[in-house]
Amino acid sequence: MAQLILASTSRYRLQLLGRLGLPLETQDPKVDERKHTGEEASALATRLANAKASSVANRADSTDAIIIGADQTAALDGQLLRKPGDPTTTLRQLTACQGKVVSFHTACTVIDQRSGRRLQGMDHTRVSFLTLDKRCLERYIELEQPFDCAGGFKAEGLGIALFDSIESEDPTALLGLPLIWLSHALRDLAVDPFGPQVDG
Repeated sequence: MAQLILASTSRYRLQLLGRLGLPLETQDPKVDERKHTGEEASALATRLANAKASSVANRADSTDAIIIGADQTAALDGQLLRKPGDPTTTLRQLTACQGKVVSFHTACTVIDQRSGRRLQGMDHTRVSFLTLDKRCLERYIELEQPFDCAGGFKAEGLGIALFDSIESEDPTALLGLPLIWLSHALRDLAVDPFGPQVDG
């Protein structure tokens, strides 16, 4: 059976990948996530997903590992919304999103060290925000503390109440990992969540 490695320290991505019921481990990709000058949100997500998977692949002890790297970016009117890190920044970002559409780009790279294959996927999700008053936003931040989430909210939690609508082909992508695409990619590499998992 191939060794499945998630190139991430994100507890959210670990929980998502755990839905597939496959044995896995995680490794810190140790990647610089700073944006390059002029780099658009989708390009940044793709580059970082590739970099994370490649970093772990280059350090992997096993030659039969399948490494999964992922990254998500959010953009409002073409401007990146990063992980806010603190309440003040979170409130500023959420205030700017009120009544507008935020585009989320969730990239995923899978490297199969057995064959040398590299598979790449991208989900584009559009989130329309409600227009809520400052009191609601402050209460949300107090309850959820979404400081480590792109855009400053958790769609898997109370953050869903901030939205008017979501447009996406894969609802798990907004949570950080496009499981529909990833399930197809793993099956293509003979790792099927419904089993058996066999070496390719």
